[in-house]
Amino acid sequence: MKKIAIISFAVIALAALLPSCTPAEPSADAMYVNESQVASIIADGKLFDLNEFKDSFMTDTGNFCGPQLYRTRAHVGGMDYLLFSINTLPTDGDGIYVRGRISTDDYGGNFYKSMVIQQRMPDGTQQNLRISIDMGSCNGLYQMGQEVIIRCNGLALGRYANQAQLCVPSYNNNTLANKAEEKSGWAPGRIPGPMFRNACTLIGTPDVSKLLYDTITIADFKDKTDQDAFRDYCVYEDARLVVLKNVHFTGQYENNGSLKSCNVYDPNASDKTIGDPSKDEYANVFAPTTNNMNFPQGRVISDGTDNTIVSTSEYAKYANFYLPADTFIGEVRGILGFYEDNGKNVDQYGIDQYNWSITPRGLQVLDTKAVNDILYDTNWEPQEWSKEPAEEAADEEGGSKSK
Repeated sequence: MKKIAIISFAVIALAALLPSCTPAEPSADAMYVNESQVASIIADGKLFDLNEFKDSFMTDTGNFCGPQLYRTRAHVGGMDYLLFSINTLPTDGDGIYVRGRISTDDYGGNFYKSMVIQQRMPDGTQQNLRISIDMGSCNGLYQMGQEVIIRCNGLALGRYANQAQLCVPSYNNNTLANKAEEKSGWAPGRIPGPMFRNACTLIGTPDVSKLLYDTITIADFKDKTDQDAFRDYCVYEDARLVVLKNVHFTGQYENNGSLKSCNVYDPNASDKTIGDPSKDEYANVFAPTTNNMNFPQGRVISDGTDNTIVSTSEYAKYANFYLPADTFIGEVRGILGFYEDNGKNVDQYGIDQYNWSITPRGLQVLDTKAVNDILYDTNWEPQEWSKEPAEEAADEEGGSKSK
């Protein structure tokens, strides 16, 4: 009886404790901080403007390792070590903070394991910073329009293919990669998810209406290709959230400065691989196969005077959608970028306007004001590539139907 009494008492005591172990309901106060809390967070250090952050901590050759240990394809001629570099940031000491609003959305697959934050300045301009994060479906936690503050101590600021980004050092020696001999060495890598979550604090709730879109023309950036200065242009212009108006797709791709027509699938042709995006890297879609090379594909847009590239990952949800016919004219939205990862190409071909590109966030952007980054607000109806005759016939001239 004594044992029974003791057990009964234990059960009653446990039952009394159970309510106190019930997880608390999620609340905005628990997930987000307010402005007064931001002030207390940065009290141990300094909050940098994004451009000031780059100016203060990024150098041409980096401080992480000897220049010859960076990715080998950067080691060519006068462009040595300028395309890849790593500057590690102090782990201890005063806090190093940056703040911005997330301007990208990885739902569409075009910003896989990465994001861009935008800082809107008092004078109406924007500053931006790329962040590389080893975390899939980032938008589940870090939604577009969400403002964040990041403690950068212990992280790194580097150039990857000349694009400045918050990162960690990463060594690659993948002998199975295409042209592996050019890709070994240190380069900016993705910040581990737990490390980023620990460094990043959410400020308020997401508000996409506070994102700033700069309306620009292709002429504004296409001639910024001087080899001695293009790095400086990129530091401040790269990763801007922009809108290009009155543009159309030309049905072309770019190859070392030359424009060539994309291949249109013909079901009656003897070679049925031509124009099939699963087999033909020049098919008339946004991003056909790269034959396991995994580089972004570029498709040409024009405003009638100048041309530039729309960049799309082959893993984007819209990768195999037909290119719009050139009769469709509208707006393209996205992140302005400048990409060059091979010093040999710089020596052989130089820098041209096609090093610049616009990377859309997708056809279904989680933003009520920009549902479609690609030819937004036109009569173009996106249509996925298909071998079916009815589908193919509907869009033999560019993969689109008018309403």
